[in-house]
Amino acid sequence: MKINRYLIMAMVLSLVLLGLPFYTHASWQDPVKPGWKEGEAKKGWIQSKLQHMTLEEKVGQLFIVHVYGKKAEDPAYEQTNLTNNRGGKNFKEVIEKYKIGGVIYFNWSQNITTPADPPQVNALSNELQKIAMSQRMQIPLYISTDQEGGIVQRLTSPGTVFPGNMALGATRSTEYAAKTADILAKELKAIGVNMDFAPVADVNMNPANPVIGVRSFGEDPKLVSDLTVAQVKAFQNQNVIATAKHFPGHGDTAVDSHYGLPIINHDLETLHKVDLAPFKAAIEAGVDSIMTAHIVVPALDDSGLPATLSKPILTDLLRKELGFDGLIITDSLDMSGAQVVPADRIAVEAFKAGSDILLNPPNVEVAYNAVLNAVKNGEISKKRLDESVYRILEYKMKRGLFDNPYTDSSAVKAVGAPEHLAAADEIANKSITLVKNDDGLLPLKKTESVLIAGPSSGKPTMLADLLKAKGFNASASSASPTPTAAQIAAAVERAKQADKVIVTTYNGATNAGQQQLVKALQDSGKKVNVVAIRNPYDLMAFPTVSAYLTTYGDRDVSIHALSRVLAGEVNPAGKLPVSIPGLYGYGTGLTY
Repeated sequence: MKINRYLIMAMVLSLVLLGLPFYTHASWQDPVKPGWKEGEAKKGWIQSKLQHMTLEEKVGQLFIVHVYGKKAEDPAYEQTNLTNNRGGKNFKEVIEKYKIGGVIYFNWSQNITTPADPPQVNALSNELQKIAMSQRMQIPLYISTDQEGGIVQRLTSPGTVFPGNMALGATRSTEYAAKTADILAKELKAIGVNMDFAPVADVNMNPANPVIGVRSFGEDPKLVSDLTVAQVKAFQNQNVIATAKHFPGHGDTAVDSHYGLPIINHDLETLHKVDLAPFKAAIEAGVDSIMTAHIVVPALDDSGLPATLSKPILTDLLRKELGFDGLIITDSLDMSGAQVVPADRIAVEAFKAGSDILLNPPNVEVAYNAVLNAVKNGEISKKRLDESVYRILEYKMKRGLFDNPYTDSSAVKAVGAPEHLAAADEIANKSITLVKNDDGLLPLKKTESVLIAGPSSGKPTMLADLLKAKGFNASASSASPTPTAAQIAAAVERAKQADKVIVTTYNGATNAGQQQLVKALQDSGKKVNVVAIRNPYDLMAFPTVSAYLTTYGDRDVSIHALSRVLAGEVNPAGKLPVSIPGLYGYGTGLTY
């Protein structure tokens, strides 16, 4: 006789509500297929799973950690993992020992190489899920990474590389923002990644911001909100968890929280109108996850603690006032901005502040044991622990991980698909912004000789080669990231033979050597055209140059688009998504 599945669910729920054991700790089995669960049945299924988890298994679910290696058991990285306090010699040992909730992939940990090997990452993800699903409680992993597009993108070539968020801001297109996230999500899914720490919802108001900058969509809260929402929806339509970051807003700081502790001195009105606006929009759009920032915001919490460790910010503001009921995840706990309490207290304090997921602690064993002991001694209540573990299981279910955590090996064909690459090119073409063009110096003419000078970080050689391939008489003078006096002199000498001079700068507004290069070329009598290859603020350092463009990023896709604009094949269409203080306002953008 076939038993009605809804009757089974009702029986399970009744037993749970009555507090009766349904399965033993020794072997827990799903009462029904996860895909059937909705409403009260879903709640009962999660509660049943939660009821049968040990304290150690629950604490393990709170952690997402990084481990070095290209495989679940990679002998080449065993000592590296032990030396770097990863909690074990390989992924397999860490999962089995701590029953962790997830992992995070980095390039430097060799999980995703540069260039990428999609079949390798796909196989790694499946190996890790198989290990997790072989444990007593069979809970799939969050497999996460930072795939923002632009300068922060872990899956690169042969995957689709996008020009980045500020470039999207320059297009003003929610359609392009959604398309970018849709493609990023499809390619992440192909390698087994189900959680992306994107989009960046920070409103970049400070030209000196060393950590956000072009990772932001821009300085206008409405633009940032609109593009954030477009990306949240697109990621989650592909069943990839989106994460709006960095709450309550990392856009107005001159300190990098990787290396210090920034302070945001905005008043409450500014915070709500500017910094918090994109997060409110993301919450309204149903974002799954929000990442905390290691920043001090005195108007929200005068204790001096960063938001990651602040109960007034995470619990009182985010959870209660703003009504966010999704996952709260810390920024990486190994960053300097989080190191304001003793090492064995960081994870505990972040959890007590309101976080659900503790990301990337510097010492896995220390962090895990600290939280476990805090629960055992009553500092953290079991009720509070269950709230977070319930939420973690709920979103794993919501995104289909209990149904099937694996990714077919054939899925990697989506990585770098021709239509994806074409979309990235189209977006890059529309993003290049022409801010200044005195005397119509641009576009270039094939009858003129042109010298491309600049630091190697500005990719002058690549740009010259692209122009030569188009039939231009172009040459390059490449210098070190901070050009030396000898390199500057060599560029000036070579410029004498050129009809036009282009300097590609990379964060030139804060680089004295690059500024001296531009000045020396101007002093030689040449009309200098500057292209800011990363931050668009470089013009502040040399406002009298003859022409000025900005790409918002150094990825090859942006350099190719730049070459098309310089050659006159593409008419520049970008509009500044930020203002250049004292010079050009938000929305500036010329065409030929």
